[in-house]
Amino acid sequence: MKFAFAAFTASFCLVVLTASAQNGPKQSASPQPTRPTDFPGLGEIMTLQQLRHIKLWFAGRAGNWALAEYEIGELNEGFEDADQLVGGGTVEKMVGAPIREIQKAVDEKNSAAFTAAFDRLTAGCDSCHRALGRPFIAIQRPTLLPYSDQSFTPMK
Repeated sequence: MKFAFAAFTASFCLVVLTASAQNGPKQSASPQPTRPTDFPGLGEIMTLQQLRHIKLWFAGRAGNWALAEYEIGELNEGFEDADQLVGGGTVEKMVGAPIREIQKAVDEKNSAAFTAAFDRLTAGCDSCHRALGRPFIAIQRPTLLPYSDQSFTPMK
């Protein structure tokens, strides 16, 4: 188990460093005035989105609706940032309705509706990846919780 966690941690660091290197400073003839120079690249945003997607799944499965609510808010912020980079409202078109469905399920504390909405969100993520020419990025329900240091049991 320690080896698996160490391997996951090393892999995560490598992904983040690789994404940082790939999304480093770029020379452009027309800078984007609405985007700060320290705004993260799409790779960094989506790496965080993937981690939030995992945490949302495990929070919802545990019935930790407060944590699920928090992760939905974080996902929404990340999707807004991604939409700024992608443009055209693409991200909103693909995941807007499913994320609102998850919000409704969390508000109602409805586990069955949460699971169905989560699957639709995941499908929306994959649709967005395909629409942007990245069908090799395929998201699914998480099977392993990489956060051994966080309890997902709801607080009493």
